[in-house]
Amino acid sequence: MKKLGRVFIGVVYAILYAPLLVMAVFSFNSAKSTTTFSGFSLRWYVNLFYDRSMRGILLNTLLISACAAVLATVLGVIAAYGIYKMRSKRLKSAVNTVTNIPLINPDIITGVSLMLLFTFFGTWFLHNSAILGFWTLLIAHITFNLPYVILNVLPRLYGSDVSLYEAALDLGCTKTKAFWRVVFPGIVPGIVSGFIMAFTLSLDDFIISYYTNGHFNILATSLYTAVKKPLSPEYYALYSLIFLTILLLLTAVNVIEIRSDRKNSTVKKKIGD
Repeated sequence: MKKLGRVFIGVVYAILYAPLLVMAVFSFNSAKSTTTFSGFSLRWYVNLFYDRSMRGILLNTLLISACAAVLATVLGVIAAYGIYKMRSKRLKSAVNTVTNIPLINPDIITGVSLMLLFTFFGTWFLHNSAILGFWTLLIAHITFNLPYVILNVLPRLYGSDVSLYEAALDLGCTKTKAFWRVVFPGIVPGIVSGFIMAFTLSLDDFIISYYTNGHFNILATSLYTAVKKPLSPEYYALYSLIFLTILLLLTAVNVIEIRSDRKNSTVKKKIGD
């Protein structure tokens, strides 16, 4: 039974990662072919950094993703702490339900509704119907990233030891100092996980970006245009680099979480002793 389970897990991982492996292999192909490997070459990686249009699109994508991730993380931590401190169970349950709606809501509905909202606001208040661009795309990305940050931070808050916070208050700390010195270090892994998830989701999103980006081009919308003609191997190189970066970030997050859990368990043991 165990062998069968391992075989099943192996098949699942093969299905998940085989396409990524093929893409990475052909990003080193000297020819444009996606069926025949003609020889090892870094040609497409070199072209990637010399292509001005590709460089501009990449910078646009990283700018949007980084800004959206940072702002969503800050707002998400504040929102999570506010939910954690709520005394009314009914209100807390209602807020949690509202927070979860964007996760369940189809992306196309979110994208179209945000587009209509931005267009309405631009037409009636700013007298500008062509409002869609960088700022609308940024707001849209913050909107769909917020719930993910909240859901990453909340479990850490609920898992924190309240007695440590109360002890800090008894020893003379203000509520603000107690939060930064006791509560915040314990939720850092959740904040980092939320930030990375927000960054990768922002990097990956197409549907919501398609309806709210206007003329501000990013990788997802650029790739949609590019697939209408033979796809340039520069895209294979670019997405291979992005995959490697995300893999390294996730590894770093897991290491941080493991170290944090070990540190927390050591502190609790010392307090118990």
